[in-house]
Amino acid sequence: MRLTIIGGGGFRVPLVYRALLTSPGGAGDEVTLFDRDRARLRVIADVLASMARGRDGAAPKVRVAGSLDDAVRDADFVFCAIRVGGTAGRVRDERVPLAEGVLGQETVGAGGVLYGLRTVPVALRIAARVRALAPKAWLINFTNPAGMVTEAMATELGHRVIGICDSPVGLVRRAARAAGVDPAEVRFGYLGLNHLGWLRSLTHRGRDLLPGLLADDAALGSFEEGRLFGADWLRALGSLPNEYLHYYYRSRETLDAARAAAETRGEFLDRQQAAFFAEAGRDGARTGELWERTRLEREETYGSGRRDACDLEGGGYERVALDLMRAIAEDRRTRLILNVRNGGTVPALPHDAIIETVCEADAQGAHAVPCLSPGMAELGLMLQVKAVERATIEAAATRSRAAALRALTLHPLVDSPTVADAILTRAAPFSGS
Repeated sequence: MRLTIIGGGGFRVPLVYRALLTSPGGAGDEVTLFDRDRARLRVIADVLASMARGRDGAAPKVRVAGSLDDAVRDADFVFCAIRVGGTAGRVRDERVPLAEGVLGQETVGAGGVLYGLRTVPVALRIAARVRALAPKAWLINFTNPAGMVTEAMATELGHRVIGICDSPVGLVRRAARAAGVDPAEVRFGYLGLNHLGWLRSLTHRGRDLLPGLLADDAALGSFEEGRLFGADWLRALGSLPNEYLHYYYRSRETLDAARAAAETRGEFLDRQQAAFFAEAGRDGARTGELWERTRLEREETYGSGRRDACDLEGGGYERVALDLMRAIAEDRRTRLILNVRNGGTVPALPHDAIIETVCEADAQGAHAVPCLSPGMAELGLMLQVKAVERATIEAAATRSRAAALRALTLHPLVDSPTVADAILTRAAPFSGS
């Protein structure tokens, strides 16, 4: 199995390599890294080398490619995890909307639209090269905004691009443990868009555990989403929302918190990663140790800053990616929550719209399984955000300011076209080449 990682200088790439090393099914033959930032790429390659030491040749070979074409040619799987504009771009995506009085966040609201405008054109170019040079490859997308970027890439690659995210699997895992059962033994019903989904059933040995969990204050208080949303609201809602719905359900509180914070999440990561890469570049002998220390600090400060112990150990998006790759490569039917084409799963959405739902993956790819229809409130939010995603893709592909204005104004967390216009003027997303 030949895996190529586009964005190979990304901080979380070692998680993927570690998952390959520790997989009971074997590590594969070769991992190819490509990144436009050669300095970061060298540091990450050093981290992977430190992980491979002492494994007596059992670790997959790491190759650094000199160009995108060299990286993707004849690959079996292409993992796309790029950050167009780097962490400095994320800082701007957060600060520009906040200056206009609306939420700035990496994937949600105005910040997510700005990130999509910058990222979609690059993602389309990558998809086109994969189609030309590795037509049998499967592209696994983790580039944010993941649902939007996957939908754009699907115009080039069709069903051979599949989006992944670690938020849904983390929610299922935490909810199962809170209900007192092994996460590996549950079935689950989950539906929505990326960063906009709901866990609507959690079944163990034929019994849905979700009603009992929602009725138990102590159990809800034992895990992240229960604390984040509060027992009363979760009972009123009748489901467990993805953590990112906090921005919608408690928009006033999250905006107030963002305004009051000394730094945004992007500013923290920009500062933290700059320090890591600078120190690692000076002291190559300690690169692996430095990376692990920085990773733990990153995880401990994610979201509310009260991470469950199991989430600090990893096993998030890299495990989803590995499970998906093995399901396809070995034709091993596996049930996962993935970003795939709707295909009639939600009749109100277009057939080719990317949704996030429970899928069965095998050698033919990933296929959504039948599920309960979303409620009116959930469907309304999905429809509106999908309209925003599609307008953003149109704006990015055609450099249309009108489409970008439509995308920003239609977002539920942007409250006027005047504000949207001011954000566009400040951000100037089409000012570059």
